[in-house]
Amino acid sequence: MILLTGAGGVVGRQAAQQLLQAGAPVTAVARGDARLPDTVHAARGDLFSPRWLEPVLDGVEAILLSPRATGPGLGELLELAHAHGVKRAVLLSSTTVDHPAGEPRFAAQFKAAEDLVASSGLDWTVLRLADFDANALAWAPQLQAGDVVRGAYARAATSPIHEADIAAVAVQALLNGDHAGATLALTGPQSLDQAEKVRLLGAALGRPLSFQEVPAEAVRQGMLAQGLPEEVPARLLGSLSDYAVNPGPTTRTVEELLGRPARTFADWASDNAAAFGA
Repeated sequence: MILLTGAGGVVGRQAAQQLLQAGAPVTAVARGDARLPDTVHAARGDLFSPRWLEPVLDGVEAILLSPRATGPGLGELLELAHAHGVKRAVLLSSTTVDHPAGEPRFAAQFKAAEDLVASSGLDWTVLRLADFDANALAWAPQLQAGDVVRGAYARAATSPIHEADIAAVAVQALLNGDHAGATLALTGPQSLDQAEKVRLLGAALGRPLSFQEVPAEAVRQGMLAQGLPEEVPARLLGSLSDYAVNPGPTTRTVEELLGRPARTFADWASDNAAAFGA
């Protein structure tokens, strides 16, 4: 049995699908009414206080850990997992741990999670992840209404990664114990700034799109007005500010581990065109 935390997120959903395709039984932990495949056993609850999950851990061989899903409950969850004989843990972390961008407090949170996993007594693998392709879904409302994306830091550049590639590497580690003791930096194959991403979305949608830069403070206030917590614009704008000066890293790790090229942002845009009104 493989246990997934953060199962309602884009990586968790992909991991569930790929594990099922490999014939592995899956239990997925998610809050609320996250959409999960019918053949996945759903365990719904709050992992910030994870003791309720203890009966579910019997028979679990490996666990995928999302720090945002586990929050302050990560240490306790790892203790429970070790006590119940879980063998392996795969942690989703961030490239900002060793390629700083944004406010240091956010990278420190990921590093603290890495330290907990490394000292858990489980075999572990850490996946330090670049910007997700799927973060572009935040532009969907604007592109459903028009042909312009308005945002801060047009020249901020990262090598965004497809969630299916993250899941594929995670599944290797979860099922086979591949990459035990390794910290792997996973990115997409190409550095793109925000204007280039919007252009590629336009190619996938079959219409010309553009990115209009607006002041960062205006973006912050707009996000807060939508009811988003302060942490969300702080994470986004802090990273974009730094990536506008120093682009994020690019690695070939996905290609090396999977034996094929990493999926491009153009691939992702084609896969998800419907979300933007295609």
